[in-house]
Amino acid sequence: MKILVIGGGGREHALVWALARSPRRPVIFAAPGNPGIGELARCVPIAADDLDGLVRFVETERIDLTVIGPERPLVLGLADRLRAAGRAVFGPSAAAARIEGSKHYAKTVMERAKIPTPAAMFFEDARRAVDYLTQQPLPIVIKADGLAQGKGVVIASSHREAVETVEQFMTAKRFGEAGSRLLIEQFLSGDEITCMAVTDGRTIVPLLPSQDHKRVADGDQGPNTGGMGAYAPVPAVSPVLLARIEATVFRPLIAQLLAEGVSYQGLLYAGLMVCGGDPYVLEFNCRFGDPETQAVLPLLKSDFVQVCEAVAHGRLSPADVAWREGSAACIVMASEGYPEAPVTGRPIRGIDEAAALPGVMVFHAGTAIRDGRLVTDGGRVLGVAARGTTLPAALDEAYRAAALIQFEGKHYRRDIGVKALRTPAASGITGGHS
Repeated sequence: MKILVIGGGGREHALVWALARSPRRPVIFAAPGNPGIGELARCVPIAADDLDGLVRFVETERIDLTVIGPERPLVLGLADRLRAAGRAVFGPSAAAARIEGSKHYAKTVMERAKIPTPAAMFFEDARRAVDYLTQQPLPIVIKADGLAQGKGVVIASSHREAVETVEQFMTAKRFGEAGSRLLIEQFLSGDEITCMAVTDGRTIVPLLPSQDHKRVADGDQGPNTGGMGAYAPVPAVSPVLLARIEATVFRPLIAQLLAEGVSYQGLLYAGLMVCGGDPYVLEFNCRFGDPETQAVLPLLKSDFVQVCEAVAHGRLSPADVAWREGSAACIVMASEGYPEAPVTGRPIRGIDEAAALPGVMVFHAGTAIRDGRLVTDGGRVLGVAARGTTLPAALDEAYRAAALIQFEGKHYRRDIGVKALRTPAASGITGGHS
């Protein structure tokens, strides 16, 4: 069996790692991949958004299953192109991927499906957005409408910061056309969690709940990032709450999309704020989370190839997904200057020693080989994950492994999961928006 994984980050390394563990021993390709992925798969130099090149490769190599990691190729319609060619794909159509490609679209679908979500207003004119902001209570959440690599969200604590954000997004085009339209959203305070589910368009199977840590520095300080670490499962997400999320979030969305002629096949990501026991959707994503995937997949007991095939062929069953006992955690090691201006090209040492520890997996995110040496090549460089019988055990092992890895200017949060450890009944990071 031949499998192609699209993408080259930490999430894709985790996907390849999980697929490679299948007893079916698939031949795995990755486009474009990274040095860590290259230890498990054959990397091919095709960009994740080169749809023509990817379709040609799938046809030429007779790929049996394509697993699409990043959001951009999904929004651009790669899954549609491959399905039209008769190829099996894990990943939603462009129509379904609009749930992430446009926050305005996502809000309107949630309204039609009666899914709980914070109140928001949509703006295409910067002056009107600023006028609206001056009348709103603080803090206030400002979101770029389009894709911004997980960085298009600002929680403004002052009107000055809010106005500056509007100017950066809409006038200075910090995220290009993605920020030319804005959502200004009510701020909710509570426990922020991630719930992902696999679905073949009708059957929905939630995965273990996880929790990302968005702020760059300890104590939830500094700007939002793509994610600085995660753990799973979340102590506060009881089976009852998870069932409620499935009933009030996942099922209404899939049913609404089907009613509108859109079938969703792939991974559905819900970023949630739990307030007083009630889940509210902050965002939907059309793909696996990063770094949540690096904490969730190490706990998957089932054959991940079988799960992806069942989704792609429309035959998913809850029996396809089973979990290991225990917990897992992922610590993101970032470059100096991340997220604003990460420094790259610095040699990395100690990965082999870290990966040799029991239950540890080191996922490459922003790495490259230059002059025969492994160096940093992005803001988020590595995801150091560990599995343990308990959350404290998983965190201890992940931090022990991270301490063995060296590169100049390395930075990682030292408080991943700390609030969950202090208060087992609480899910952790509070007061943030995705």
